[in-house]
Formats: sequence, C-alpha cells, structure tokens
Amino acid sequence: MNFDHEELMLMMLYNTGTRQGLVRELRLMQCYLMPDETALRELSEQVIEKLKRLTDAEFAGLEFPMN
Repeated sequence: MNFDHEELMLMMLYNTGTRQGLVRELRLMQCYLMPDETALRELSEQVIEKLKRLTDAEFAGLEFPMN
C-alpha cells in the first residue's frame, strides 16, 4: 500500500500505535470538522480506506516522515 506524504503526515499526527486505534482517532477527528473542511475530510477518508486494506503487520512496518 502506497501512502503519499500528506497521508503519512496525517497518520503521524493521529497515530496511536495501532492500525485500529488510528482509524478510531481519524473518525473522532472527523466529528470535529467544520462543513467547509472538505479537503481534510476527503484526505482522512482516503487514509481510513487504505488502512482498512492493510494488515496489522503491514501497518507496523510503515515509516513516517520526520519533517
């Protein structure tokens, strides 16, 4: 699974250490988005869909950018 830089940065911000925890945090974050924050909603949906297709082992092997 390929994540782009923007997706990896979002994942890094909300990462709990587990794939399922990250999905939960992204869903919770979406509850606080304003109606006009469509780009962030779409990005988080993309990430969630990709995370659903990953295994826990694949998630554990992901490397997040440092900057």
